[in-house]
Amino acid sequence: MPTTALGAFLVARRARLTPGDVGLTSSGTRRVAGLRREEVAVLAGVSVDYYTRLEQGRERHPSASVLDAVARALDLDADARDHLFRLADVAPGSTPTPARPRVDPALRELLDAWPDTPAIVIDRRLDLLAGNALADAFYADFTEPDNIVRMTFLDPAGATFFVDWQRAAQACVANLRLALGHDPHDRRVHELVEEVSAASPEFRRLWQRNDVRGKTHEAKTFRHGRVGELTLTYHAFDVRGAAGQQLIVYRASDGCSAEALRLLGTLAASNWLS
Repeated sequence: MPTTALGAFLVARRARLTPGDVGLTSSGTRRVAGLRREEVAVLAGVSVDYYTRLEQGRERHPSASVLDAVARALDLDADARDHLFRLADVAPGSTPTPARPRVDPALRELLDAWPDTPAIVIDRRLDLLAGNALADAFYADFTEPDNIVRMTFLDPAGATFFVDWQRAAQACVANLRLALGHDPHDRRVHELVEEVSAASPEFRRLWQRNDVRGKTHEAKTFRHGRVGELTLTYHAFDVRGAAGQQLIVYRASDGCSAEALRLLGTLAASNWLS
């Protein structure tokens, strides 16, 4: 049980959220309403033990960066975030990084209604906000399929998954550059650029070119660890009422790729990918 006002606030706000509210898939039986501590810890990028101590009042000196991460994980608005900082006796500082965009539940249901083709929702930052079961299987080679930029440049799987990696990398950077045209001060985009630039010389080189392009419909070839190569085309649709979100729907461009997708769906349904 929480022993501090900070702990009580965190517990109450955690109880108000469902996994779907923050882009997580619910699993297992839930004895109480709301997110689990483990889920908040993952979203905030802290250990479960640390977050537990924070709720129980045993961690009394959290940093501003940790509080910001917790505020984003709990989807706090500006007033609730400032209240969180005051309870922790930490100066709120600058405006926080915007929370990860939400995907409308009806759109998630639509994704699940397409069991035979990978379908995802992304934002301008190229975060993967939602995907159906076949999309999860499609990206199963990646350690954490959460952002196309990180997947392309930072995850070792990217070098083999994208058969024409250089072409994929160029398109990825040009897509991300387009995001700053919509909002030159988008902190989440700038933070991503700084993160990937620090780790990837090739990203830095491509970013300095200032190429800009949106999504195209051209076919791309991928090499999946379980089903081999498959060539897919895709269509991108702007999501009405959710600025910056796009629905991406893939389809096989030939018979071999269609068969690979069917096999991938079978493997996913049989849990052979885990």
